[in-house]
Amino acid sequence: MSQNPANGSLDTLERLADVIDQRRAGDPDKSYVARLFQKGGDAILKKVGEEATELVMAAKDADRQKIVYETADLWFHSMLALAQHGIRPAEVLAELERREGLSGLEEFALRKLKLREEGGTP
Repeated sequence: MSQNPANGSLDTLERLADVIDQRRAGDPDKSYVARLFQKGGDAILKKVGEEATELVMAAKDADRQKIVYETADLWFHSMLALAQHGIRPAEVLAELERREGLSGLEEFALRKLKLREEGGTP
């Protein structure tokens, strides 16, 4: 693991992404990841939704340990969805870095402007 705290999170996420890539083509009887990928995208998205709901419930209960646990589950299943589309964690982190320093309102306004420029309507 990297000793640089700034890179530690990326290293962890990249290692997890590598494990997901390795396991997705494995035996569905022996690998949870392979089983979800065999079931298809809808099964992966269903798990993302379930984990998001479980996180919401843990947060409503203000259960710190459960919030951390459910967030880890949500992140893991979100990474399965990313892997399904060939997206690496570094791409998501780059997007977060791009947004750094922007207020949520500024970010929303920029997305709205970009959509208009591309011919869509907000």
